[in-house]
Amino acid sequence: MTTETLDRVLASGTAGEAAERPRITVLQNSPDVPLGLFVPLLGDGVRTVRLDLGEPVPALDAVGDGLVVLGGQMSAYDDAAAPWLPAVRALLADAARSDVPTLGICLGAQLLAVAGGGAVQVAAPPGREAGVVKIQWRDAARNDALVGALAGASDACFTRAVSMHADAICELPAGAVWLGWSTAYPYQAFRWGAAVGLQFHPEAGKSIALDWARQHDDVDAAALDDAMNEHAAELAQLAITLAGAYSAQVSARAAARASR
Repeated sequence: MTTETLDRVLASGTAGEAAERPRITVLQNSPDVPLGLFVPLLGDGVRTVRLDLGEPVPALDAVGDGLVVLGGQMSAYDDAAAPWLPAVRALLADAARSDVPTLGICLGAQLLAVAGGGAVQVAAPPGREAGVVKIQWRDAARNDALVGALAGASDACFTRAVSMHADAICELPAGAVWLGWSTAYPYQAFRWGAAVGLQFHPEAGKSIALDWARQHDDVDAAALDDAMNEHAAELAQLAITLAGAYSAQVSARAAARASR
């Protein structure tokens, strides 16, 4: 499947299945790390808060029925460069302890880990994990409400995904459930309460991922391009499956709130 086909698959995926969806708040930390492929897949009712442009971090009761925290170029501890990070960590901790379906991606996952008392290693060895990598699923992932559809979709017990990070989670929050790993870094996916952290990028299309690759001298952008073309169908299915599972959680929460 070519990248053009990937774009058509995503454009025609699940975006038109419902005219309205429960409101989801997305926190964007960097201009070059947007919601990407998830824009059509999550449908209507998505509010993006541009923290990088000075928009304030909302309170938990203002995020609606779902919260997504995207990646970024700063570290999970870089409060001087990104002074909104303490409020994001506090919001993530509140969300994880509530019933609001919450998804942290890359930096978002690292902020979730730190918010729960875990830890992140900046510039972690063995170095930057970049490209299309295999996310290996642990047994606990098969029964998870969010990643269970991915973990149970293949007899090989892995999912290919785009990765682009140099910092890495080195300690999970107490009580967190470890869901997935890669050969380079152990904590690729975990659940803490109502929140799931993903170190990889299910939302990254090729143009976004190649833009990231070209910013780093230690990343082979041509190899990433080839890998994304080779595995385009799997990457598209990852985005569709994960966004669908997340949307179902958000819809279930909205329905439960409406019936009260």
